[in-house]
Amino acid sequence: MGFQKDRVKFNVGGRVFETTATTLANAGRNSMFGAMFDETWNLISNDSTTTTAAEYFIDRNPDCFAVLLDLLRTGELCIPSNVSEKLLYREALYYGLLDHVRSARWGQFDGNRLTLCGSVAGQAPGDGTAIRAGPDGGCCVAHGSMVHVYDWTLEEHPPLNLDYQRVNDVGWVDSENIIIGVSERLGRGDGGMGMFSSSTGELRHKFQVSHENQIKSFTAGAMSFSSDYKIFCSCKGRSNEYGVGVWDQVTGKQIDFFYEPLGWSLGDADKLQWLEGGNCLLVATLFPRKDNCYISLLDFREKKMVWYWSDMGAPLTVDEKRVRDAIAMEDNNSICVVNEFEDLGFMDIRSSAASSIRWSSRSRLMKGKMPEEPCYPKLALHEGQLFSSMNDSISVFCGADWVLTSRLRRSYGGSICDFSIGGDRLFALHSEENVFDIWETPTAPVI
Repeated sequence: MGFQKDRVKFNVGGRVFETTATTLANAGRNSMFGAMFDETWNLISNDSTTTTAAEYFIDRNPDCFAVLLDLLRTGELCIPSNVSEKLLYREALYYGLLDHVRSARWGQFDGNRLTLCGSVAGQAPGDGTAIRAGPDGGCCVAHGSMVHVYDWTLEEHPPLNLDYQRVNDVGWVDSENIIIGVSERLGRGDGGMGMFSSSTGELRHKFQVSHENQIKSFTAGAMSFSSDYKIFCSCKGRSNEYGVGVWDQVTGKQIDFFYEPLGWSLGDADKLQWLEGGNCLLVATLFPRKDNCYISLLDFREKKMVWYWSDMGAPLTVDEKRVRDAIAMEDNNSICVVNEFEDLGFMDIRSSAASSIRWSSRSRLMKGKMPEEPCYPKLALHEGQLFSSMNDSISVFCGADWVLTSRLRRSYGGSICDFSIGGDRLFALHSEENVFDIWETPTAPVI
């Protein structure tokens, strides 16, 4: 392609810009520029000569176009003071360049390089229930019967009001849809789980439990999702619908149910985690919801519990205390747990069902009294790094021996009651008035 043929002009809101096909190709096929031109990226008008660049008129903001064009040229995002970030993001959405803007704003997620980029004050007083990171860098915060949804620019969408039903868990299906699980109100028969539009709050589907050909009301607890579009949810009903239900994410139909074994606790589960490599579901019911902790692996193909652990009847040492959270590791061979002192413990699921916990003293970060209103530690695993929250900080562990490598801390807002990772961001929800922090990985310098 010759130099002259490579040139193209844009008249954006009356202001003329001249660039090249090489620069525009950086936008990608899924951008507006990819849709405008043929697959050879030949930008010459039919009646043009080799010395005249094609010109296209776009009735949009020229200042924002200049910033986005410079982003395609250099890979750097430089926003002048006269350009509103909110307006720039809107224009980037129009051109199909949001991914380019996001990648220029922050780099690929690395727990050891995270920096605090901002905090968002809560929209309601009191403690939040949960925070969930969205796949595109946004998040949602559950509080009582409300769910507040934020897009990746941290602009809040209309909040979801669940009519005084307590929200127990929230999960993102994709950037446009969230699933909310609520408690059943006594005598109302209105509990369960629904899919809502993250931008408008519209109820798009309600997931139901069927038992003996009857639709049953239930309290929806912890949720998990699989890569083949299945939804798992802990269900607590009034008759025999205690256990874990499975629904098809696309059709909304119930496709399976694992009923709670006698003496176990699945309907009250605090945490579900689908193990893609093992095709099993981790179910954890933890103290203080129950007096004893129950952790199990369910195989829905064989309809049986293939591994389990409980501290029922087991003596506890002063140091170990209670298991507060559990997570299956990426190798699918072990489960990591954490106690109230943030000691990490590991159980080998390849051994007997009553596998003991191997505690790691190197992970201990705090000794002594718990605060007056403690926020029990939570665990997350992301791209080979293990995260554990404790009071007002989040610890990062790396390597085969899970060595403590960094800590994220911000004392404002009180202890961290929940955190979540997604869309190359970490969100930490504090216990006081729903204040949450946003942690990002800085971009590498452009050489």
